[in-house]
Amino acid sequence: MKKLLIGNQAVAAGLHDGGLGVVSSYPGTPSTEITEFLSKYDDLHSEWAPNEKVACEVAFGASLAGARSACAMKHVGLNVAADPLFTLSYTGVNGGMVICVADDPAMHSSQNEQDSRHYAIASKVPMLEPADSQEAYTFAKTAFELSEQFDTPVILRMCTRIAHSQSVVETTDAIPAVLEDYEKNPAKYIMMPGNAIKRHPFVEERTLKLQEFAENCIYNTVEYGSSDEIGIITSGCSYQYVKEALPTASVLKLGMVNPLPKKLIE
Repeated sequence: MKKLLIGNQAVAAGLHDGGLGVVSSYPGTPSTEITEFLSKYDDLHSEWAPNEKVACEVAFGASLAGARSACAMKHVGLNVAADPLFTLSYTGVNGGMVICVADDPAMHSSQNEQDSRHYAIASKVPMLEPADSQEAYTFAKTAFELSEQFDTPVILRMCTRIAHSQSVVETTDAIPAVLEDYEKNPAKYIMMPGNAIKRHPFVEERTLKLQEFAENCIYNTVEYGSSDEIGIITSGCSYQYVKEALPTASVLKLGMVNPLPKKLIE
């Protein structure tokens, strides 16, 4: 089915159709509509949290119990959620977990500018960045599989232009929400120093596996133009500006912006 959706509505539809069971968020423009649209679905639990840290921890609690979960916030909210984010990189997940963060370049509704890609790099967590509503839907839906495959939370980075602009989305069949079996595993989920030290090599090995995955994944695409004199590497909203300004250029569009596909770039 084809629909005209703003980016945030597309994210909500993708999360729902990906089998989302629980979403907990703190409202902040330009991310707010993600959870507002999710609240309209009757087959999942949605709630507002008192702050972004709590939202992230509620989503992790749901993941730990076996549900696919999500939380949403704006860029300054990721500062508040940074404490659980960095630890979740070590613990990994049970049910897939997606952290939606909406950046606000040019500060349309924010007190500062931040680039959340730095958080993905610092926490060693994969980040996906859609360039339109169709990718917002597809990336959100498939992020759960990525999360479970690599035992990691996945950050979905939106920005104001993509979150609030409309484009056509072709939706696919929804995956029913199911609960993964909960298995008590203190060594994996309780990050006392002794356990955390043992989890650190896992994080490094996962990063290498994600880098290899990025080389041939659905999120990164090459578009060859009619000109062989210029090529552009871009992502997200910037891709739309590139296509307008340099329609004949070849483009490497990065949908997975962390970790970078180094071989593909070379």
